This record gives sequence, C-alpha cells and structure tokens, in this order.
Amino acid sequence: MIEPLKVLIVEDEALLAMELESLVEEAGHSVVGWATSSAEAKSMVESTDADIAFVDIHLTDGPTGVDVAHYIGEKKRSMVVFMTANPKRIPDHFAGAIGVIAKPYTMNGLTSALRYLQEGVRRPPPVSTRPAGFTLSPAFAAVWAPAA
Repeated sequence: MIEPLKVLIVEDEALLAMELESLVEEAGHSVVGWATSSAEAKSMVESTDADIAFVDIHLTDGPTGVDVAHYIGEKKRSMVVFMTANPKRIPDHFAGAIGVIAKPYTMNGLTSALRYLQEGVRRPPPVSTRPAGFTLSPAFAAVWAPAA
C-alpha cells in the first residue's frame, strides 16, 4: 500500500474547491488546506506540508496561479499540478509544475490522475498509464514517460 498524498488546493471558486476536496478525500488522500488567492496560497505553502498542490490559474487576485507555481517550486515544498479551463495560459515551461488537469474534469479522471501522481511522488516514476485528462509538463514527460 502506497502512502496517501497530502494535497493543497489553490482555487478561487469555493464550490469547485469543496468538490475537489471531497474527491481527493474519497480517493483516500487528505487535504491539508485550501487558498483562494496568491497571498493565501503562499502563506499556506509555508504553514503546511503538502505533496501535491492543485493550482488554478485564475485566483481572486487575478491570473496569479503561475506566480504561485513558481513560488512553490522555489520553496521545493510540493509538486504543482495546474487545474484550469484555459491550459493555453500556462507558460511553455509550465512554471515548474509537473502537469495540468483540464477543467472540467471527471471524477474518474481525477481519481486516475491522483493514483498516477501518488505513484510518481511515492515511488517514481509512475507505473500506471498516464490518464487521458492529465498532461505532463515537458520536463516531467522526459522523466515519467513509460518505457516503450
């Protein structure tokens, strides 16, 4: 049994954050907190110990999710996964994030992505097939891509 993930949610829409929290917990993982702005997210990064941070691009203080991803990456505290309806706003280098889950996502898609991420965090590289709704950043695709 692989140890469950500790997840930080950075999402400005409360209903989406609560739904995501519920899905994460149903999949056997724990949510260590959630933030709605870049300032809250940065504070949360300092005060929590998350394995994965699900980060939306657009937060209450504007399109600051990329800045949050950079900040988390500099601190080397968590792996960042963007969750956005507009993946085109993610820079080519993914701001240090390992990948993106496009909104709207399905419960099955998120559960599969969590399993894949759990394997990647706890016993890299993942052994599962990369879920259809999850896109790896170029940097992680080179490391986590399954051997052909």
